[in-house]
Amino acid sequence: MANAVLKHCVVGLRLFRRQTCVVDVASFVHTGLAGNKEISYKDLKALLEKSKNLVLVDVRSQEEVAKGSIPGFIHIPVATVQDAFKMQPEEFKAKYGVTKPSLDAPELVFFCQMGKRGGMATGKAHDLGYMNARNYSGGYQEWSEKEGK
Repeated sequence: MANAVLKHCVVGLRLFRRQTCVVDVASFVHTGLAGNKEISYKDLKALLEKSKNLVLVDVRSQEEVAKGSIPGFIHIPVATVQDAFKMQPEEFKAKYGVTKPSLDAPELVFFCQMGKRGGMATGKAHDLGYMNARNYSGGYQEWSEKEGK
């Protein structure tokens, strides 16, 4: 198993290098392998319809968000996710307008345009102890296509 994981890391890092992306190994491990949970369009759509506890975090830039987003989101750019989720609950609520999720919150979902930054944000949340955090890997691109936007 360990050899398979290592091989997966090496292949992924080569892919990142080819794309000239700067990615740290910890983020790659979280986004590619280490228990990073993902959620599908269908499951996210169902959560949006039934859950009052969903915290949906758009980690894209302000310019991207201005072009459209998934209803019910809060905006926390990927570069600030770690600092945001380290905030005291009252500070988080004052800044983002929602209650800070508890570490065991079952409905914490991150997304970006196509899944990479959402995966990185999910990895950062996992590092902070949010082990149920999930990434909507289809991102806003898939959402807007399926929603006809």
